[in-house]
Amino acid sequence: MFVRWDNLRIDGEQERNLPGYRDPAVVRRFDAPEALATNFYEVRAKSALNRVPKASRMPFRWTINPYRGCSHACVWCSRGDTPILMADGSHRALEDLRVGDFIYGTVREGNYRRYKVTGVLDRWEIVKPTYRVVLEDGTKLVASGDHRFLTDRGWKHVTGAEQGRMRRPFLTLNNKLIGTGHFATQPSTDCVDYQRGYLCGLIRGDGHLCSGRDYVSPTGRRYKLNRFRLALTDFEALRRARGYLASVNLQLKEFEYRVASESGRRMRAIRTQSQANVEAIEAIVAWPQRETADWTKGFLAGMFDAEGSASGVIRITNTDPELIDCTAWSLRRFGFRYVIEDRGLDNGIRCIRLLGGLSERLRFFHLVDPAITRKRDIEGTALKSPSKLGVVAIEPLGLERLVDITTGTGDFIANGVVSHNCFARPTHTYLDFNAREDFEKQIVVKVNAPELVRAETRRPSWKRELVALGTNTDPYQWVEGKYKLMPGIWEALRDSRTPCSVLTKSPLVTRDITLLKEMSDMGLFSAAFSIPTIDEKAWRASEPRTPNPYARIEAAAELTRNGIAVSVLVAPLMPGINDDPHQVEKILELAAEAGVVDVTGIHLHLRGEVKDITMDWLTSYRPDLVPRYERLYGRGAYAPQRERDRMSALVEDGWTKVAPGHKRRPRYVRTADDPASHRVPEAAQEDLQEALF
Repeated sequence: MFVRWDNLRIDGEQERNLPGYRDPAVVRRFDAPEALATNFYEVRAKSALNRVPKASRMPFRWTINPYRGCSHACVWCSRGDTPILMADGSHRALEDLRVGDFIYGTVREGNYRRYKVTGVLDRWEIVKPTYRVVLEDGTKLVASGDHRFLTDRGWKHVTGAEQGRMRRPFLTLNNKLIGTGHFATQPSTDCVDYQRGYLCGLIRGDGHLCSGRDYVSPTGRRYKLNRFRLALTDFEALRRARGYLASVNLQLKEFEYRVASESGRRMRAIRTQSQANVEAIEAIVAWPQRETADWTKGFLAGMFDAEGSASGVIRITNTDPELIDCTAWSLRRFGFRYVIEDRGLDNGIRCIRLLGGLSERLRFFHLVDPAITRKRDIEGTALKSPSKLGVVAIEPLGLERLVDITTGTGDFIANGVVSHNCFARPTHTYLDFNAREDFEKQIVVKVNAPELVRAETRRPSWKRELVALGTNTDPYQWVEGKYKLMPGIWEALRDSRTPCSVLTKSPLVTRDITLLKEMSDMGLFSAAFSIPTIDEKAWRASEPRTPNPYARIEAAAELTRNGIAVSVLVAPLMPGINDDPHQVEKILELAAEAGVVDVTGIHLHLRGEVKDITMDWLTSYRPDLVPRYERLYGRGAYAPQRERDRMSALVEDGWTKVAPGHKRRPRYVRTADDPASHRVPEAAQEDLQEALF
């Protein structure tokens, strides 16, 4: 399966330890034009099947990447203690985030950018020079010079230059960042004063408590009634209260109080009728002689969980004047502005409404930390804030260990401002390589990938879900001709009856046509070729080390002649470079002649540092297009919708024209056990764009 070329081992650097791998990697070079100045790091990986996080928009859950980095041919880091806005409305230090956590990012909808819950897809650390960015309201952000923040003038790096190699948009003292500003410090919920304040607000606000009340039963018997009951539809608050009471040796059982029905939500409750327990609870919720700051925070959290709402604005309502007065005093203590609304109802209900917009809502949530997370939801809220977030200083600090993450939206909220993250190339930085030339020249080869795939697909737990290859790096890049890893991988997938697909730019895939035909006949395999252009000048400039586009068309034809379903991705469609209708139509004509079953156009999207790489390339190859791209991509990863629709129509209308006998088919996925097909969302297709260089 794998042959070692001992005479090709590098003198003086025969082995290198890579982060994440236990054994040193053997470093090789090959004497071939395609491999000049390229190092190949042979490693024995721990696993081959990579799970795609559920938060991703990908239409598949598993991938295999036998190579890291790609010969076909970003680090944005923040300090680890930077607070990140979590999906439950709290905040957590960046260094404490893990893959699979849910946080807030943003998406553009119509004229506004809005908050959106997203997942953490990757996390890594690196040591880099850092800078402190200070804003008008006192917000401080420590990040690398490559890090980007969203400003009133689009995404900007912390540092840059007007000319030369570092030419890129960068922060100046004229910029204003977008967001709410710095997060308030969260309280210690282990503090006794906080817990007593919380119980006071929650139980007085929504509980039933009576002690020593004279009571006459229906039979005429007189006795003292002692009763405590707290019934809630939000179980987070109920269990927090139960836990706080348990900490003072009051063990109250939780029980079903009301089942869900059309007229009301399900309720659960805790209760006691023990005189000693009731008296102890009365003592806990009594007004303290002196309200400490922790007690006041807990009281506000309890009142909000009991009687609060936050649909666009925070409101706390109650009929007890004493509770309303204490709530108002507590808000004033922490500098919140509010109004008291009294509609003169017979029951005496009054409402305290918090002023100040989203920045004050978040400050309230963070400062007092209520338990009920559904009330802390801000998803869909537009990023409009009066906060004073103008940049007042950018100060160099020296080298520090920094942390970065990849998210489903491509950004996250760092200490109240919108912060960009890495997307496609960042995994290379985990190996202490950079995401530019190292991504193309430092290639990691998982030499044991075939045996790992066979072992992992033999496990009883393996559900034979779709596995996609080529969505990160091309498995048929040049060096596959040397290592020959793919035949063993296909054999393992075939033998386990695992459905799979490949996206490639290389005719080398036809080397394995016997295996691929066998899998296709079993209903397990499909292929796609990326062919963004057939113009030789554009091809040599944008994909200098990839196979000729005509060779890809021939490879597609060879696969279809063997009964293998093949599609073509005209991706990426780049304005002014490969979006000429005659060019696109020629690709479609060739695809139809090759027997391709479907063609999809994917417009260029520029996330993270790929945007800078592309702009650098344009500056040298087509400087006349730089102003156009700055207009199209000045405010995000995607061109305006009208431009995207124009480019998509080039393929959709063109395919109908040149292949009238081919009905456009949606891209499908299926499992071996479930032959039913499922449409891949259009949003997911956008993320199939490969690295450009």
